Amino acid sequence: MITRHTCKNGVRIVLENIPTVRSVAIGVWIGTGSRSEHPEINGVSHFLEHMFFKGTKTRSARDIAESFDQIGGQVNAFTSKEYTCYYAKVLDEHSNQALDVLADMFFNSAFDEEELAREKNVVYEEIKMYEDTPDDIVHDLLGKAVYGDHPLGYPILGTEETLKTFNGDSLRSYMEKMYIPENVVISVAGNVDDSFIKEVEKYFGTYTSSYDAHQYVQPAFHTNHIARKKDTEQAHLCLGFEGLPIGGKDVYSLIVLNNVLGGSMSSRLFQEVREQRGLAYSVFSYHSSYRDSGLVTIYGGTGSNQLDVLYDTIQDTLTELTDTGITAKELANSKEQLKGNLMLSLESTNSRMSRNGKNELMLGHHRSLDEILDLVNNVTIDSVNSLARSIFKDDFALSLISPSGEMPKGLNKK
Repeated sequence: MITRHTCKNGVRIVLENIPTVRSVAIGVWIGTGSRSEHPEINGVSHFLEHMFFKGTKTRSARDIAESFDQIGGQVNAFTSKEYTCYYAKVLDEHSNQALDVLADMFFNSAFDEEELAREKNVVYEEIKMYEDTPDDIVHDLLGKAVYGDHPLGYPILGTEETLKTFNGDSLRSYMEKMYIPENVVISVAGNVDDSFIKEVEKYFGTYTSSYDAHQYVQPAFHTNHIARKKDTEQAHLCLGFEGLPIGGKDVYSLIVLNNVLGGSMSSRLFQEVREQRGLAYSVFSYHSSYRDSGLVTIYGGTGSNQLDVLYDTIQDTLTELTDTGITAKELANSKEQLKGNLMLSLESTNSRMSRNGKNELMLGHHRSLDEILDLVNNVTIDSVNSLARSIFKDDFALSLISPSGEMPKGLNKK
């Protein structure tokens, strides 16, 4: 049972009581990420996430770490394009202590200049590590190809140049504008009852802000092709097609479609590219949903001498998919896999906390398990095939990282 509560200041609390477990997951969700930034402060959302762990007015960075270690708990955070989350998972008897530390991090982070300098170096190293991982960075390159100068095309980590400019004042200024009550959701899942909502409200229900909610501009979908020459062992290729926004009416048909195309080991891409042809160790597809747009991505990595064959194989797979459609067996298998994944995720308090927090923040509503199962069961072959034909057209975005930086020859045929 999910209980929703909106504090007088606008902070939303969503709590799911799971009496059969002995853990509690608490997440502080903020509706801001790299999409909310402008070029001069790109990366500030991610750096702010780091600095929340570097000490408050009463706790050092070590104190924060030890406060969870000494109760056998876990604490972490992540930043995405459109939201940031700080979360902890602890035994139910320590839920109040975890909430106290998370609130202290949220409201009282010191942003000490020495800690800032040290953590900048940590993020510098994170950026360098990312640059050394072409199978990751090629996805950021695709975002640039698709969204151009729109903030959805910005890298979440930012750049070394923007990172140099951050200081305590710029972090506080960003928090004042983006960490407003209406933009915050506290999600709790585990062995706690509704009385815990009052505890959350004590911490988060009274602060105020003079800023209005951030206004987002819908991005245009571009079909640019970007290649980067890099001394790598493989060629890393991404194709991007326009998808659906979060909460789109056909989103469950798209989930099924993606599963058939490249979302599982039995998918067409995996079977054709890896199992039948041995062209790649890693090949897959996925769908990214944003507030007002979406992106279907296909990735494959192969030896540079096999890039043309990989590209042609992907295109042939898409052509067969759009020409003949999926089969009844693929539809049934995909539905069962989706339902199985959903059921298995319900066994984790972290998963439930994440699902509830994201749904509240991005959609403002929650579907019951039965409602979700009905939506999956109601997906038809016709709805999936129609969607495939509308998405996988000749116009698409492409990103490539390879030793030569040369585009696939088959691209000229399109």
